[in-house]
Amino acid sequence: MTKIKKIPNFKNYEEEVNFWDNHSLADYWDQFKDIDLVVNLNKPKTESLILRIQKDLKRKLNKIAKQKGVTVSTLSRIWLTEKLQTA
Repeated sequence: MTKIKKIPNFKNYEEEVNFWDNHSLADYWDQFKDIDLVVNLNKPKTESLILRIQKDLKRKLNKIAKQKGVTVSTLSRIWLTEKLQTA
């Protein structure tokens, strides 16, 4: 009979991240609890903005967004928010 592994108490998120990077959830599955989670995917956006830009600028945005693993829309929104915070 194998000994049941117990999830340790973590001092911080970094310690927890390191633990799960090196351990399988499958070894601890019986220690997790089921929860009910409701996600509203139909929540309307508050506002939309259509912005016309040059093709070269859009290509550059696409390239940077892909490198960062986000959409062009998300990257643009992040940069616009950052710029407005310093204005």
